[in-house]
Amino acid sequence: MKELFVVTHTQSVHHVEGRVGGWYDTGLTARGRGDAEATAERLAALVGDRDVEIFSSDLLRAAETAAAIGNRLVRPVTPSAALREISYGEAGGKPQAWLDARYVPAPDDDRLDHPCGIEGAETRRDVALRVFPFVEAIVARQCRTQIIVTHGFTLTLVIAAWMKVPVEASGFLSFPAKSGSITHLRQDDFFRNRAVVSLADASHLRHDAENGAAVSNH
Repeated sequence: MKELFVVTHTQSVHHVEGRVGGWYDTGLTARGRGDAEATAERLAALVGDRDVEIFSSDLLRAAETAAAIGNRLVRPVTPSAALREISYGEAGGKPQAWLDARYVPAPDDDRLDHPCGIEGAETRRDVALRVFPFVEAIVARQCRTQIIVTHGFTLTLVIAAWMKVPVEASGFLSFPAKSGSITHLRQDDFFRNRAVVSLADASHLRHDAENGAAVSNH
């Protein structure tokens, strides 16, 4: 049995400042650090004493979340730019309202290559073409239990790659997730089916369970 646990990084400084994330590189807030510890504890309960590999986006907010997990599981973390959030180009770090006033949503007939009207921004295809091969390479490794720490938008494409959805068919996919969520993916040894066991679970975060939380804005 092959199992992947895909984690969205916990609360980052750009969240509370109302700034666009993407490749804008901010670390975790105090709440984010606490949530990272809670996420690490939940993962420790899920994986037990199994051998585990941990991979992470190299952006600071994901790297700090992954570090908390690595420390709890006593495992190294392998960083990669392939797991980064979608880049919003010149909008990165600007107030969210700046992006909202200029962003042009992708039309139905151009979901993968639409440039969204922001200079330097990645398209959905750009992200898919770095995420898909990286996920395939992770899955091909011998280790049976793996953790991927990534971002809100990128999570959708990690799941798509796991499910072997072709890039060309991924234009309309979206799996909303709260910060600090855990998605559990599993492939059985007999049928070889790839299942989504649980999607974007954040029940281990006390404030989310009690009060609800906004979907991560990357």
